[in-house]
Amino acid sequence: MVNTTDQPAVQSVTEIRRQFPALERREGGHPVAYFDGPGGTQVPQVVVDAVGEYLLQHNANTHWAYPSSAETDAALAHARDVFAGLLHGSPDEIAFGANMTTLTYHVSRALGRDIMPGDEIVVTELDHHANIDPWRALERERSAVIRWGRLVPDRGVLDLEQVIALISRRTKIVAIGAAANALGTISDLQPVIAAAHEVGALVYVDAVHFVPHELPDVQAWGCDFLACSPYKFYGPHVGVLWGRRGVLERTDFPRLDPASDEAPERGETGTLCHEGIVGAAAAVEWLASLATGSDPMRSRLRRVYRELHARGVRLTERMWTGLSAIPQVRLYGPGPQEARTPTVSFTVDGVDAAEVSRALAARGVFTSHGDFYAKTVVERLGLASEGLVRAGCACYTTEQEVDRLVEGVAARVQA
Repeated sequence: MVNTTDQPAVQSVTEIRRQFPALERREGGHPVAYFDGPGGTQVPQVVVDAVGEYLLQHNANTHWAYPSSAETDAALAHARDVFAGLLHGSPDEIAFGANMTTLTYHVSRALGRDIMPGDEIVVTELDHHANIDPWRALERERSAVIRWGRLVPDRGVLDLEQVIALISRRTKIVAIGAAANALGTISDLQPVIAAAHEVGALVYVDAVHFVPHELPDVQAWGCDFLACSPYKFYGPHVGVLWGRRGVLERTDFPRLDPASDEAPERGETGTLCHEGIVGAAAAVEWLASLATGSDPMRSRLRRVYRELHARGVRLTERMWTGLSAIPQVRLYGPGPQEARTPTVSFTVDGVDAAEVSRALAARGVFTSHGDFYAKTVVERLGLASEGLVRAGCACYTTEQEVDRLVEGVAARVQA
């Protein structure tokens, strides 16, 4: 993949890795291979620098008549521009918060003010509970009826026909994930969104696990809300909410009386983590910088995502093939050639998931284990007590690291 000057269109894995100080860490005499990205990726130096520069040079609260306050206003406005480019929305549709879970509870409480007894909300068994429990709270608080979209356990996908069949004239909200953090499944959202809008329902999309691996497009999807977490794609721990402007303007968000009632600030509460927002914008700009050229940011992001997707497919195939060759390993979710992210979950017969992760960590291979707050997924797979081992590939993952993971699992099986 080359451009007209014969320079790589997207930086190589080697070039990318040089920008992550965390990759210099060693554990048990081994360089650390980070497969914990689905729970939070490592951060490039440029993001750390952006956070530090803000705190040291511009730190202030907003909307006051002195330079550092004006600089903070400008930094937040710039961050809204950046995330509008990433999500294909408008800056006045971008709100920030502590994390996706907090933002989702905030939206559910706001929309819940219009929920009447007997109104229906559709959630799915495949989702992280951050996109289930805030809506289930309305079952208790507003006597809403929760309808569950079904997971097909042996395939790790949603039964989309059944999900669509749940949507009726009584449906007010459909909450659905774009990608499953436990299994890596990517779901086809557009038919669900179309069915919801046909009956006047709003659609809230959890894109936390999607955005690190696929370029989102809220215009193409036609959803009403989308939430994501920059710490899953090389940024600090903050949350981002996109809301269609007309929907933001008519949503009755809980707010303090003196607070702004203008979109998008009406969707935010209190003083935000300014340094985190600055760092989150820097992470998106860093991603775009991986592509050569001076074309618009979203155009460069499109090229970066396309290339990183191709690399992720190769890594997933390598990991899936290697783990499949170990008789005691059971893999879950769609196969490597299906619509999925480069996140592979598995169990080892007779070995607790936590013990597998501990054994890998001793070899410098960091994986996560448990239910990852996708509690219903793990229950439907019949693994409620032990959970899964999850290995997620990121932009800095190498084939050699994948081989080390497979070798580490094989060694634990043989121990």
